[in-house]
Amino acid sequence: MDLSTIETVMRPGDRGDLPPWRAGDAWLGGGTWLFSEPQPDLRRLVDLASLGWPPHRLAEDGLTLAATCTLGTLEALDWPAAWRAAPVVGLCCRALLGSFKIRHVATVGGNLCLALPAGPMIALAVAMEGTCLLWTPDGGERTLPAREVVLGPQRTALAPGEILRSLHLPAAALARRAAFRRASLSPGGRSGALLIGTLAGDGAFRLTVTASVRRPVHLDFPDLPDRDGLRRALDAAIPDSLVYDDVHGHPDWRRHMTRHLADEIRHELAEAGA
Repeated sequence: MDLSTIETVMRPGDRGDLPPWRAGDAWLGGGTWLFSEPQPDLRRLVDLASLGWPPHRLAEDGLTLAATCTLGTLEALDWPAAWRAAPVVGLCCRALLGSFKIRHVATVGGNLCLALPAGPMIALAVAMEGTCLLWTPDGGERTLPAREVVLGPQRTALAPGEILRSLHLPAAALARRAAFRRASLSPGGRSGALLIGTLAGDGAFRLTVTASVRRPVHLDFPDLPDRDGLRRALDAAIPDSLVYDDVHGHPDWRRHMTRHLADEIRHELAEAGA
């Protein structure tokens, strides 16, 4: 879609070329959402792709992804054998509503900062205990746990003018056993519930709930709970006001699927651990 209100598109070559933030600005990553509907309040786009950030870095301490890394690039990575959660990464990439063409344009940072409940990069970042590096408008930087970034539908903890520079996923989280479940109202439809569970070597169980809730919910257990214990924990962590409601799923259905998928994850990881 043409954005008829845009007056300027800037392509900075380095951080020093970034303009001071002003009302009507938008950081441009892949643009898959920006160009999908009218943006009447926007006047200037700042193209982050021109900064030339390397898309990823694999190291002993984990995986660092540039905010401009595309989902297609992430999906095509060769993973260390010790990172047992790697298959979940591909599943999250393919959970994006859109064709493979979209995955080769949509960015990790854009999906995270758009803060839609169904954003699969949100689920991945929170489940893998990611840390976000943010550039601040004054030339500094700060870090923020991924679980604290999304506050609600299209609401984040980023201040005006802040840029998500990168996302770091620690090796310890990527080395855990992981299980993924997703539900939608139609094949290929937007996620109505997306859950990721991980099991550590010491038996600690972690469950991340997205898509069915307005913001990510992350639960920690010292070991695998039984079915009733898991359900009680979910109900306590997700009040009715937190369950999301839109055309992609009624709240009652989303809560039911959250409980059901969580129990499937618990069962899968229990069998894998055994």
